[in-house]
Amino acid sequence: QGQPVESGGGLVEAGGSLQLSCLASGSRFSVTTMGWYRQAPGKQREVVAAISAGRITYYANSVKGRFTISRDNGKNTIYLQMNSLNPEDTGVYYCNALKYENSWHPIGPWGQGTQVTVSS
Repeated sequence: QGQPVESGGGLVEAGGSLQLSCLASGSRFSVTTMGWYRQAPGKQREVVAAISAGRITYYANSVKGRFTISRDNGKNTIYLQMNSLNPEDTGVYYCNALKYENSWHPIGPWGQGTQVTVSS
């Protein structure tokens, strides 16, 4: 399984929107739960959204109602539509395959991530 490739980050003003994309590799993509992590400056990496093979979604409370995760199995790609961005959303966003055992755990290789910066 190769590294995922994240894209779509950038600099945006508070209240703006961005859409992130993650191209993943592997023949089992369509049956794998995928998710987006965020690593804010000086903080640990945290899951902000996840989507199962059956398209059941999970969102961290901090992004619920503002972010939408989706997947296109034909393209081995997941997306993160981010609306109403605020400076607390600033960080490097990574995607990974996930499993849930009392908490979320990454099970694949990490990519380079994509930087999101929200100015106030």
